[in-house]
Amino acid sequence: MVQLVTRGIKISVETTYEGSFYRDYKIQYAFGYTVTIENQSKDIVQLNSRHWDIFDALNNVEIVTGEGVIGKTPIIQPGESHTYSSGCLLSSPFGAMKGFYSMLNFSTNSIFKVTIPTFKLSAPFAIN
Repeated sequence: MVQLVTRGIKISVETTYEGSFYRDYKIQYAFGYTVTIENQSKDIVQLNSRHWDIFDALNNVEIVTGEGVIGKTPIIQPGESHTYSSGCLLSSPFGAMKGFYSMLNFSTNSIFKVTIPTFKLSAPFAIN
């Protein structure tokens, strides 16, 4: 698990290897990840959007941006957390992801970025 705190918001990420399959004559490696967003600040915050940089071992980079996470823009009270799971496909058995969330602080009515720490994606069979 990797963890990072930005402005009182703690991001924790756990990953899993889900398997591989062929799509359009190319092998794809499926990974899952679970993110917990914990509000350790004194302010109510809302996650508005996400930005992901997804890398694989073949130097492919995919950038994913969008509103919320899995269709939600959760409001997180002080001392509470929001957990969700998602996944991605890579063209290699190794890769990494990093990014940030844009969040609204209700006390100051300002938007701020919360860093998602870099986390590795690796298929267990490929580790020596």
